[in-house]
Amino acid sequence: MNDAQQTARPLARRLHRTAGLVVALVTTGALCGGTAVAAPADQPRTAAEAAGAKVPHDPMAAVAQMQPSWNLGNTLDAIPDETSWGNPLTTKALFDRLRSEGFRSVRIPVTWYPHQSDTAPYTIDPAWMKRVKQVVDLALADGLYVEINVHHDSWKWIINMSTDHDTIMARFNSTWQQIATAFKDEPRTLLMESINEPQFSDATDAQRTQYLRELNTSFHSIVRNSGGGNKDRLLVLPSEETNNAQHWLDDLSTTMTSLHDRNLVATVHYYSWYPFSVNIANGTTYDATSQKDLTEGFARVHDTFVKKGIPVYLGEYGLLSEPNSGVVERGEMLKYYEHVNYVARANGITTALWDDANYLNRTTLQWRDRALMDLVKSSWRTRSGTASTDNLFLPKSGPITAQTITLNRNGLWFTGLWQGDRPLIPFLDYTPDGDKLTLTADALTRLAGDRAAGINATLEVRYSDGVPWQLNIRSYDKPAMSDATGTTDALVIPTRFNGALMANVQSTYADGTAAGPASWTTYQTFGDFGPDYTADTTTVKADFLTSLKNGAPATLTFRFWTGDTITYTLTRAGDTVTGTVS
Repeated sequence: MNDAQQTARPLARRLHRTAGLVVALVTTGALCGGTAVAAPADQPRTAAEAAGAKVPHDPMAAVAQMQPSWNLGNTLDAIPDETSWGNPLTTKALFDRLRSEGFRSVRIPVTWYPHQSDTAPYTIDPAWMKRVKQVVDLALADGLYVEINVHHDSWKWIINMSTDHDTIMARFNSTWQQIATAFKDEPRTLLMESINEPQFSDATDAQRTQYLRELNTSFHSIVRNSGGGNKDRLLVLPSEETNNAQHWLDDLSTTMTSLHDRNLVATVHYYSWYPFSVNIANGTTYDATSQKDLTEGFARVHDTFVKKGIPVYLGEYGLLSEPNSGVVERGEMLKYYEHVNYVARANGITTALWDDANYLNRTTLQWRDRALMDLVKSSWRTRSGTASTDNLFLPKSGPITAQTITLNRNGLWFTGLWQGDRPLIPFLDYTPDGDKLTLTADALTRLAGDRAAGINATLEVRYSDGVPWQLNIRSYDKPAMSDATGTTDALVIPTRFNGALMANVQSTYADGTAAGPASWTTYQTFGDFGPDYTADTTTVKADFLTSLKNGAPATLTFRFWTGDTITYTLTRAGDTVTGTVS
C-alpha cells in the first residue's frame, strides 16, 4: 500500500550469521532448495535454517506453503522510522502471536531512502540494515516465510524515472546490491520483492512497461549474481501498480518468460472495486459489480500465471477504507472479506492481509475485531454463509410486522437461527422458504423488548460450515439534524440518529452538478463524513469543505439504511461554512 492509500487511525498515522552456521547447497533450476549439508554435531541448525531446508523444490508448492500471509504494515516502511506512524518496535512476541493464529508467512515492507545517502554510492545506514535484518530473523526464527521489498521508495523517487532515468536506475541498483549482499546467507524461507506498487509519472503505457521491465530485470540480475542462497531464492516481481488489468499482467508475463528462471513469483494487490472500497458513487453494498471485479480479476491472474505453473502472491489485500472506520457498512465488509479469500483460494493464490495495525493491535497483540478475523481465518478453509443484511430495523413505536431476509448460502445449508445458546423455533419464530428467511412479528416484538434505540438483540444465522452470520435487531426513530456553523477545517452537525445508521451522502449544486472533491459523481466518498453515533454528531471533513465553491449553496442528502433521508444545505463563505436543515 502506498502512502496516498493510508487511512489515519487513532494511533497516528539479523544479525549476521557466524561463519560456522550451516549453508544449504542449491541446484540449478531448483526452487531455493536443494540438498542440505548436515549441521556439525556441535552446531545444530536453527529453527529458521531447518524451515529453509524444507522449502519445496516446486515454486508452486513453496508459495502454497506461505498461505495465509500477513503484512507488517506502517512499520519498517514508515517514514522516516519504524515507530513514526504510531506502531511500537517489532518484537518476537508479535511473530509468535501470528504463528499461533495460523499465519505461515509475513511480508515485511521496508522503505530505504530515509536511511540512505541521496548521492552515489547511495549507502544504506548500517544501523538500519541491521535493524531490518533483526526483524526478519525474528520472523524466520518462528518458522515463518518472510518477504522483504523496496516499498515507499516506489512513489518517493523511483516514480521520477521518466525525467531522471539514469540516476534512478543507479540508485535502485545500488539499493538492491546492498540488500542482496546483506541477506544472501538467509535461509530459503526468505523471499525478495523488487518494488512495491511500481508507478511512473509523466510516462506513456509503453514507457511504464519499459521502465518496470528494466527494474525487474536489473533486480533479478543483481540478486542472482550476489552469491549465497540468492542463486535460487524465490524472487517476487510485480505488475504495473500491482494491478490485475490484462495488459499489465501480459507485460509481467513477458518479462518473467525472458528471464528463464523457474524460481519467480508474480505479485498483484487487491483492494476491491473502488466505489465499494471507499463507499463512493453509491457503492454502499458488495453487489454484483463488486463481485464481478473480484472474480474476473482473479481469473485473469490465474489464467496468466497459475494455470502455467507460475505461483502468485497476493502481496496485499483489504479495503481502501479501514475496517473500523465505518465507511463501508459492516455486513457488506464481511461479505467482501469472506469472498476475496474464497476466490483467491479457488484460484490457487496465496493471500497477504495488509495490516497497518487496524486489524492486530500491536501493543496488546489482540485483534481489534475478533469476529472479522474469525471470518477471515475460516475463509482459509471453507466458505461461510451470509445474508442480504446484518440489520433488521424496527420502528420505535407502532405495530411490528414480519420481516424477510435473503440467505446467501454460498454452497452450504441453513441449520437454524439462534440467540446466544438458545435456538429459535422454526415456523413459530421464523419460517424458512428456500433462500428466504422470514422472522415473525411475534418473535421480533419479543426480541425488541422495550424498543430502546439501537441494538435490542443479536441473532446468529447458522450454516453447515464456516462462521455464523450475525443479525442485529434494531429499534429506531426518524433521524434529525440541526443547523450548524464551522470552518473549512470541519463542520460538526448535531445529529439525533435515534438508532438509525447512515449509509452515504449525495451532494449537488443548484444546477445538479456534483458538489465535492469527486466531480464525476454526486455521491461523495463516505469518508468525508463522520457519523458519531455515541456523540450524536456528524462531522463534515476538510477535504469536502475546501472543495466547495465559494458562495454556491450545496444541497446534501444524508441517506440512512432505514430508508430515511435528511436534506441539508451547506454554504461556504471564505473559511466559514454554515449548515441549515432544508
